[in-house]
Amino acid sequence: MAARPRVLITRPGERAVPLARALEARGAEPLELEAMYLEPLPETPAIRQAWLDFDNLDRVIVVSPFAARCLAEGLDRYWPQLPLGPRFYALGAGSAEVLHRELGVRVHLPPTAAGTTSEALLALPSLANLAGQRVLLAAGEGGRPTLGDTLSQRGARVTRLALYRRVLQPPAPAMQARLRTGDFAALVVTSGELLEHLAGWCHQAALNQPLIVSSRRLATLADNLGFLRPVMAKGASPAALAAAVADVCNLNGADHDDLEKG
Repeated sequence: MAARPRVLITRPGERAVPLARALEARGAEPLELEAMYLEPLPETPAIRQAWLDFDNLDRVIVVSPFAARCLAEGLDRYWPQLPLGPRFYALGAGSAEVLHRELGVRVHLPPTAAGTTSEALLALPSLANLAGQRVLLAAGEGGRPTLGDTLSQRGARVTRLALYRRVLQPPAPAMQARLRTGDFAALVVTSGELLEHLAGWCHQAALNQPLIVSSRRLATLADNLGFLRPVMAKGASPAALAAAVADVCNLNGADHDDLEKG
């Protein structure tokens, strides 16, 4: 039996699990780089006030599964019964799954074909006219301003709530060696911050290997950082990323519908 191609994945913590399973189903061997972890931020007066004012919101937008988890935990402390008013939105299926599981809410998502970007979410007709509406944007520290800025331009009164921070760390020595020597079949990165961090560890052999990214913005960044073989997946879902890996590694793994989650 041929050896399974080793694929380096960079999603932090629990977020790595669905992607690892999707890659295994395709016949790859996922290896976690563990170059970043997510850390919840302590509750500040501003965060506490956002929880207390939750019943006055019109829309709640969640940008990541970890933000969804932090949101659910915060609301649980102040609202034994969730207010019925706000409509929930998420960038991806993973965030929507956490919201549905933890809060039991219906979540609006961009169409699958549109991807999991801020631009895809903003294309939803229900977010076109937000004059006077109160919108809570649950996210991590930093990140792109596109979503909040555009919502404000459309008339929304936006509260951006940073619920966690991303903490970068050096990969383990064994993983640093793989990045020096290019000892992997593909590298999967869905964060610009992580891509810039990892570029410093990648020697020429690694820059020559396929790099799977989830958006055109990341593909452009990869070019600028010296990666020679960036491949843009059809979105950031585990299924889309695994399909791109299968293409570049010539795999013929199973195509499971349940891999869309994550």
